[in-house]
Amino acid sequence: MSSPAVTSSRWYDGVTRYQWLVLIIASGGWMFDAFEGQIFNITRQEMLPEILGPAATPADVKMWGDRFLGIFLLGGTLGGWLFSSLADKWGRKPAMLMSILFYSLFTGLTASATELWHVAALRFLVAMGVGGEWAVGVALVAEVFPSKARARAGGIYHASSILGIWLAAGVGIWVGDHWRLAYLIGILPAILVFWVRKSIKEPEAWLVARASKKNELGSYRDLLSDPVMRSRAVYGALLAMVGLATFWGVVVAGQDLAAEILTEAKEPIEEVSRRSKVAYGFVQAIGAALGMLSFGPLSVRFGCRRTFMLMHICAFIITPLVCWLPSLLRSYELLLCMLPLLGFFAQGIHAGYAVYFPTLFPTHLRATGAGFCFNTGRVLAAPVLIWLSAWLKSAMDMRMAISLLSGFFLIGLIFLVLLPDTKNSDLMD
Repeated sequence: MSSPAVTSSRWYDGVTRYQWLVLIIASGGWMFDAFEGQIFNITRQEMLPEILGPAATPADVKMWGDRFLGIFLLGGTLGGWLFSSLADKWGRKPAMLMSILFYSLFTGLTASATELWHVAALRFLVAMGVGGEWAVGVALVAEVFPSKARARAGGIYHASSILGIWLAAGVGIWVGDHWRLAYLIGILPAILVFWVRKSIKEPEAWLVARASKKNELGSYRDLLSDPVMRSRAVYGALLAMVGLATFWGVVVAGQDLAAEILTEAKEPIEEVSRRSKVAYGFVQAIGAALGMLSFGPLSVRFGCRRTFMLMHICAFIITPLVCWLPSLLRSYELLLCMLPLLGFFAQGIHAGYAVYFPTLFPTHLRATGAGFCFNTGRVLAAPVLIWLSAWLKSAMDMRMAISLLSGFFLIGLIFLVLLPDTKNSDLMD
């Protein structure tokens, strides 16, 4: 008897050179997308006091910082709706080109901001490009990669955002008080447009959908009129709302927690700024990267829903511990040890959106549906930042405010129960 053929269990066997190229280019776009989003968080302690003027208090800086983050979420929503629909109507390639140009050029213009309304308008426009690029990238990667590699490729794609956070943190430390230079550097991702234009082809699945469903491509009417699609879009958006609200309300507070401990230790202002950026932008980000890279393999084994549930519960538990233990013990070193855990669970769930949302919708609505979920989540999260988070952090101890905001992780469990389990399911045609 002949022995059976040995089938390799390695997920990347059979992945072609072009498929890797698509992942690299899409991840590059998302990496710079994250850079453009995070550069404000990294530089706002230098930018806002200058723009607000000498009468500005730390509370004013914190309040306007949260308000601008809320505006960023609103802009991301509009851009996500627009560019994700265009990705289904016109193709993945032109939508990606336009979204990258949008976020890079308007980030560069932010270097000239002198008034609060300048910052608000430009962050809104940057966010439009940022919101659009994500949906295009997840649809492209999902359609190009084979089914056995899709979840892991989606996780790698989203995890590339950590490189953008590291880049933003590095640039923030390098420019110091010269925050305008950081935004000028944000023009550089426009170079990626030439690589996209030369190398990317439209996926075969989209070409087939264009030929058979030309009038239905990227239609929000079709997405929201069908009961099944509407249910997935709405609960997907609510799930994304939880992740985005907790990211901007909880995850980015790692920098503030570090700054508070260092300030209480009487560290010089310059050292507080530098070491808090290292704590959030590098140390915490390592845990976030591992969490996002882990989501794909975990979802292959347990399914996306169970993986989401596990990480939501763990994030809810770890957040108050990170807030209180290092502070009570006055230990910056302990905080550095705990921040990666916060990043792993609280930010690691974000890779799940890139893995899960493309599986919920058919090809002619894939970018539209995924973009609707992720970017409607932005606008739903905006009130949390503009009002709730800003109010809590100004009205009470910051650690208590962050601990209360972590309750959103438990709310996310409700929406997960109402969404389908797509484990072992291929993409819808």
